[in-house]
Amino acid sequence: MEIVIANASHFKYAQIISDTISESAQVRGTGIAKRTPEYIIKRLENGNAVIALDGEKFAGFCYIEVWGDKNFVANSGLIVHPDYRNQGLAKKIKKEIFELSRKKFPEAKIFGITTGLAVMKMNYELGYKPVTFSELTDDPDFWKGCQTCKNFDILTRTEQKMCLCTGMLYDASAEQKAPKKEKVNSKAFKRLKSIKEQLFLKKKQK
Repeated sequence: MEIVIANASHFKYAQIISDTISESAQVRGTGIAKRTPEYIIKRLENGNAVIALDGEKFAGFCYIEVWGDKNFVANSGLIVHPDYRNQGLAKKIKKEIFELSRKKFPEAKIFGITTGLAVMKMNYELGYKPVTFSELTDDPDFWKGCQTCKNFDILTRTEQKMCLCTGMLYDASAEQKAPKKEKVNSKAFKRLKSIKEQLFLKKKQK
């Protein structure tokens, strides 16, 4: 297995990356914004993505998005092909894209929004902290990316203040001053997700 910084030679994987993201959303039954092959290609060609390959076979992917005049970057689209799940590959990809983000954009705050407990845990272990959406980028183009998510109505109803996703942020300057973080508490993330689901889904049913 090889995890490399993507480039134009990987354009041939754009369709399967797009399909795998869409299929994962259907299986999980949660909101994942759609990513077209054309959108994926743009991330592949600018060196802002990593791809995992087993020989010539696609195994996993994640990319960087730049927002707010490079003040914020997001690690997005983390996906592992079904044939390679439950092997720790997602964690390795996440670490690679995180390190690439810090290298290319050392002054930027790194953030993400997710409904996945596994991703929350990986983020926390890298130094991310759960935050309100107001602490993330206010770039409208970022939030437009949520329009294809099935939970977009929740985001609009709350005036972009919250959704079923949890916002998480890594701030290098704050990390240097912060005390050593405690061991991740998966129960806390599960409880946070459960509270959000109960709150918004009940409102939607009314």
